[in-house]
Amino acid sequence: MMAKSHVSSQVPSTVYKLLLLFGIVMATFTTTGAQIGVCYGTVANNLPPPQEVISLYNQHNIKRMRLYGPNRDALEALRGSNIELMLGVEHESLQDISSNQASADDWVQNNVVNYGDVNFKYIAVGNEIESGSLAPFVGPAMEKIQNAISQAGLANKIKVSTAVHPIILQDSFPPSKGSFKQEYRDFLDPIIGFLVGNQSPLLVNMYSYFSYIDDRGINIQYALFTYPSVLVSDGQLGYQNLFDALLDAHYSALEKAGGSSLKIVVSETGWPSAGGDDQVTTIENARIYNSNLIKHVKSGTPKKPEGPIETYIFAMFNENEKSGAETEKNFGLFLPTKDPVYPIDFN
Repeated sequence: MMAKSHVSSQVPSTVYKLLLLFGIVMATFTTTGAQIGVCYGTVANNLPPPQEVISLYNQHNIKRMRLYGPNRDALEALRGSNIELMLGVEHESLQDISSNQASADDWVQNNVVNYGDVNFKYIAVGNEIESGSLAPFVGPAMEKIQNAISQAGLANKIKVSTAVHPIILQDSFPPSKGSFKQEYRDFLDPIIGFLVGNQSPLLVNMYSYFSYIDDRGINIQYALFTYPSVLVSDGQLGYQNLFDALLDAHYSALEKAGGSSLKIVVSETGWPSAGGDDQVTTIENARIYNSNLIKHVKSGTPKKPEGPIETYIFAMFNENEKSGAETEKNFGLFLPTKDPVYPIDFN
């Protein structure tokens, strides 16, 4: 209050108003510009040390990070950085945590509370384990991690969720027809109830690239955010890109499963620069996709126009020890040398 009266006594009111407006505009740029995070995967034997990685995030104004498990060196390097962190619970701990509150308490103490100067935002309990032997442990582990977070007095700061991927969708076209496969409802329904009860978002790993690879009938411009007009009409809504259509299909499915109040965070998306079809999996297509993505997520989707869309690009580095298709090793924005794979602007 005193600072305001001091300024207004020294500056003509019109100038003051302009300064105030400029401040609001700058604050808006800062807020909307920070919707992008980058996943820090470490399945490689040639990556720079974590302290250098944190410096690289800061150098490029990347304000959010996803870590897939408690990496001690990375957590130490994040101290005092103010980078918002999504931290994963390692899959090998899920069964123990799901049945033992003390194990959940220990996990939160060792990996969150002990790093009080790290800016935790989400705990992701499991990544893409909607089926298989670990799936039954995800919901109970989320409950116990939530209990531990609440006990530590952090429930208003840190949200607990899990990351799923579009395998759970029965229908996705048109987006309004989005629904979940019946076979995943036993897994999903308790999780949706948990998320609604705790006002936590659902995390979705969502790749236009894989949708395109699976269905070459899709227009590649639609996948790359470069189609010049509406390509898909869905009732009153029109879609110019596949990213929005996929995201809104998940929102439609959530509505049909009691999750209409939920927000979705896109916890992974990206485009590989090598390792696949040399017409599709190119440095130029990766640059186009991720550059357009950064601009696009500052606003919403046709179904949820209020936006912005909190989104995490996969991944910070090419990872030479990833298994699976060769493309898996080539999603990085940066080489292990810290040189960019292609020019990209996060501002």
